[in-house]
Amino acid sequence: MSFNCRFAPSPTGPLHIGGVRTALFNWLLAKKNKGKFFLRIEDTDKERSKDEFKKQIISSLAWLGIEHDGEEYIQSKNIKKHITIAEELLKKGFAYKCYCSEQEINEQKEKCKKQGIPYVYNRKWREAKELNVPKDVQPVIRFKSKISGNTIIKDLVQGERNISNSTIEDFIILRKDKSPTYQLSATVDDHEMKISHVIRGDDHMINSFKQKQIYDAMGWKVPEFAHIPLIHSEQGKKLSKRDNASTLEDYIKIGILSDALRNYLLRLGWSHKDKEIFTKQESIDLFDLNGVGKSPSKLDLSRIYSINETYIKTIDEKELFNYLKDYASKYKKPLNQVKEKAISKSLSFLKNKAKTLEDIWKNSQYILNDKVEINADDRKLLNDDAKKIIKDFIANYEKTDNLSKETLEPIIKSLIENHKTNFKGVGQPLRIALVGTRFGPGIYDVIKSLDKLIVLERLKKII
Repeated sequence: MSFNCRFAPSPTGPLHIGGVRTALFNWLLAKKNKGKFFLRIEDTDKERSKDEFKKQIISSLAWLGIEHDGEEYIQSKNIKKHITIAEELLKKGFAYKCYCSEQEINEQKEKCKKQGIPYVYNRKWREAKELNVPKDVQPVIRFKSKISGNTIIKDLVQGERNISNSTIEDFIILRKDKSPTYQLSATVDDHEMKISHVIRGDDHMINSFKQKQIYDAMGWKVPEFAHIPLIHSEQGKKLSKRDNASTLEDYIKIGILSDALRNYLLRLGWSHKDKEIFTKQESIDLFDLNGVGKSPSKLDLSRIYSINETYIKTIDEKELFNYLKDYASKYKKPLNQVKEKAISKSLSFLKNKAKTLEDIWKNSQYILNDKVEINADDRKLLNDDAKKIIKDFIANYEKTDNLSKETLEPIIKSLIENHKTNFKGVGQPLRIALVGTRFGPGIYDVIKSLDKLIVLERLKKII
């Protein structure tokens, strides 16, 4: 059996994190089974679809390492085929023309609302032999849903789902302006693309029952369906685009690494034994739909930060520096060659306790900024005793050529002895003078990371 999977976003906004996970699961299933993963841009909503969002979707998936096979499939280019299938369903007696006005439909909806029951179209034009076709009224085309019996879908995640056909209304497949609806377009495109497995959010379950009826009416092979639970916010509500950290761009902006986010999304609703960290290849080799849970997953930002911190600690520092460089160019300010060199050689300690690339950027500010800003609380610590320590350090430091921890240690030790203090008593004023705060990297690392002239300039400014 050939495995063809697809991800079919609408370019009406930035890529949502739930959509990213859906794309990931489709991509993994296809690659695991040596199949194809296609990207279909569902752009038939002309008013809301924008090219900028299409480009953002494609670049976002590429950033995450999810690459689609072949050219992206543009749904709007296939509208003629959708219309042809609607007309074929009409000829075969599986669809009919409905001439109800908007006023009639609204009245039906209002009536149902007053009775406290869900609105279902009353099928007025389903058997319209005794009705007069109104003049100058463009009809919609409705699918003739089954009225009796049940439809069963053997879902690969949710198990067997059984629904009474009477609960599915005669849904519209072609609007008055001859534009196809989602139910028709998605079904036709999945058939045309030979999609074997449809993995999507479980809010699409009712759509699958409707689309299965179109497949059956056309005599087409029905794909396997897998409906994955939705992602909920930290408050336990359905995640919406209005939530913070709901789009992929939200994570890129704060400096989450692509491998870390992909790893997190993989584990969000899927598990393999007690394994937590997966390489890209391990994700492909181990993924299967049996590991997908049936309950909604809750977005956990602290867990994303934790996984990202693990990746920052463990990946090659040259690779990490390239990530930081790209991040700075896109969201902060580009690094010049001097700053690049200084940060690159200091990355081993600048990344300490950093959960994001933004944290590394913040840790690097004393290198990036030519001027050190000291807040009022820290400035109070630069008293006369502290200034004497800084003055004595300058005298010894100016004589030192080969700067290393080994050459700096004797200087610090002599200051501790001469000023009858401890390591903190010496290190703290030096750090405040050089970094702008008592908190930060170890004092040896700070001194080595800065040019000797810059160290002297900042220290002399204090005394």
